[in-house]
Amino acid sequence: MKRIVIFASGNGTNAENIIRYFQKSSLAKVVLVLSNKSDAKVLTRAKNLGVPARHFSKETLHSGEVLKTLTEFNPDLIVLAGFLLKLPENIISEFPGKIINIHPALLPKHGGKGMYGNFVHQAVIQAKDKESGISIHYVNDEYDSGAIIFQKSVSITPEDTPESLAKKIHELEYKWFPKVIEELIKKPDKS
Repeated sequence: MKRIVIFASGNGTNAENIIRYFQKSSLAKVVLVLSNKSDAKVLTRAKNLGVPARHFSKETLHSGEVLKTLTEFNPDLIVLAGFLLKLPENIISEFPGKIINIHPALLPKHGGKGMYGNFVHQAVIQAKDKESGISIHYVNDEYDSGAIIFQKSVSITPEDTPESLAKKIHELEYKWFPKVIEELIKKPDKS
């Protein structure tokens, strides 16, 4: 059974969707949820679904304590699902090719520091893009610049607002993120 660890910073709907998806899988399961916010709803969602959930501070992330926790849980895949901090180099180098992120736009457009949530959707609409979507990519030491694994797009109408676009993007995330994770888990380990 492959082991998945999820990092999230907020509400946790994507994390919950992934946990539920793999609860009925014989291939993998979510073994831990980590958040940098003690009041993040994702921690409650995980605990309600029987998944251990822990909070850490930004200082702890960079001190090596989070790396120690990850090493104890020995994940086959680390999934960033609405996680807003940049992972330190010690974590990225310890798990090469095993950390992925989802971004709510079609990278390389509208990525980088500060481009998350409605900030992304506002930028897409202001740019008068005809489509947006999701990008699932490997994590490296720069925001949203790792190799793209998967993209799926939706059309933008003149009536779309950041909120209506967010709804379209969430639907793509819920449908595709668990499936892409499953396909990655099925691939032979390259390390």
